Amino acid sequence: MIRNSNPIETLIDLMARLPGLGPRSARRAVLYLIRKRALLLAPLAEAMTEVARSARECLNCGNVGTSDICTICANEARANGLLCVVEEVADLWAMERSGTFKGRYHVLGGTLSALDGVGPEDLRIPQLMRRIGAENVTEVILALNATIDGQTTAHYIADQLEPLGITLSSLAQGVPIGGELDYLDDGTITAALNARKPL
Repeated sequence: MIRNSNPIETLIDLMARLPGLGPRSARRAVLYLIRKRALLLAPLAEAMTEVARSARECLNCGNVGTSDICTICANEARANGLLCVVEEVADLWAMERSGTFKGRYHVLGGTLSALDGVGPEDLRIPQLMRRIGAENVTEVILALNATIDGQTTAHYIADQLEPLGITLSSLAQGVPIGGELDYLDDGTITAALNARKPL
C-alpha cells in the first residue's frame, strides 16, 4: 500500500503501476485529469468506484463483467457448438471487436509454463473439459498466442481433446493484411509459408 500524505502524489504513484504508464506518463495523465476535473476526473472516479464494486469474473467462461454469468454466455443464440479458447480476457475482447465470431469463449487465465511453474491445474483447463461435454461443443478453436508457451498449451489441450472426437482448429498465422515482407520476423514468414494455400 502506498503511504503518502499528498493525495496527488498517491494518485501519480498508483497510475504509474498501470501497464504502459511510467512515472512521467502517470504525472502527465494526473495533471491532465486535474485540469479537466469536472469533465473527466470526477466521472472517472465514480466509474472506477462502480467497477470496483460490481466487476466479477464469469463463472462459466472467465470473462469479466458485472454479473456471475457474462452476456456472451447468457446469449442462447451463441450456444451454437463453437467454443473459442483464449489466454486472457484481453484476447476475448480483441476477438469480439472483430464482430466475426458468434460462438462462446473460454478464458484459460494464462499459458502452461515449466519455467514459471504453471501447470494445467493452474489454468482453467479442467473447466474447459467439463464445458465441452455440458454445452454440446462440436468445435474448439484454439486462439492462443504464437509464443512457445502458447503453442505448448495448444498442443496439451489438443491431446486432451483428441479422444472426444470433436473438431479442433486454430487461428491462421502468417502475413498480416497490409504487411510488408521486409518488416516481418523470420517466424512469421515461416508460419506464412507453412500455411500457404492454393489460389
